[in-house]
Order: sequence, then structure tokens, then C-alpha cells
Amino acid sequence: MPGNELQELVARGMKAANSGRTAAALECFERVVKLQSTPVNWSYLAFCVARERQQFEHATRLCEEAVRREPRSSVLYLNLGKVYLLSGRKDDAIRTFRQGLLYERNTLIESELRRLGLRKPPVLNFLAREHPVNKYLGIMLKKLKIR
Repeated sequence: MPGNELQELVARGMKAANSGRTAAALECFERVVKLQSTPVNWSYLAFCVARERQQFEHATRLCEEAVRREPRSSVLYLNLGKVYLLSGRKDDAIRTFRQGLLYERNTLIESELRRLGLRKPPVLNFLAREHPVNKYLGIMLKKLKIR
């Protein structure tokens, strides 16, 4: 398969996976990983396998291996977090999403975190979230765009 066709298949698979059509994405990535074995391709395949076939342990291992091979790609953390969510491991998913954002901005991760309704940890974690110092420090840091 020529390079352009392969890139087109990868793009089509990513678009399908990100829009919720994981059955179509699964077909694409099963073909893609045979031709081009990259952490991103394996990560998308793993997410699709978890969603379509409910093979959570297998998908988790694939995603974790992809992250080990390319630890600075936020897309890999996105897919690993989604696999964690599908398998009922919400705390792991949140931690993984946040870790992915440390490497690069990813609007899909941000939307997942918003969908989950998460708040950032308190500025001073030894004080309660509702403590006035935490509240006003958080507001001030957000206005300064530091946090």
C-alpha cells in the first residue's frame, strides 16, 4: 500500500475513533498496524478493541506499552485514559489525562476532563478546597493565567 493511502487510512481511522465510530476505526487500525507499527496506531487500535470487544486488559497493556515507547505524546495518554474509563477505572483515567496535558495541549483531553466535571486540585493541598486562601489564590492564579 503506498504511503499516501496508508496516511489516508490512518486519518480516516483517527477521525472515526474520535467521533465515536469505533467499529469503523477498528477496521482501519487492524489494517494499519500490520503495515505501520507505531505507538499511535497501536494506541488507537487498543481503544477500539476496548470499546468494541470489551477486551480491557489487552487494550490496557497495548496502550501502556505505547506510552512507554513514546512518553511525550498526549494522544497516547488520551487513548489510555479512554480505555481506563471504559474499564471503570475513573481515577486512573483522570490521572492519565492530566499527565498527558503535562506534555502538550490536547483539546480532546481537555474536553474529556470537562465532560467528567473535574476541578483542578486546590492550590494549597494541605488546606480544604473551600478555605478562603485556596479559593482566592485559585481565582488570582486563573486571572493571571498561571493556573
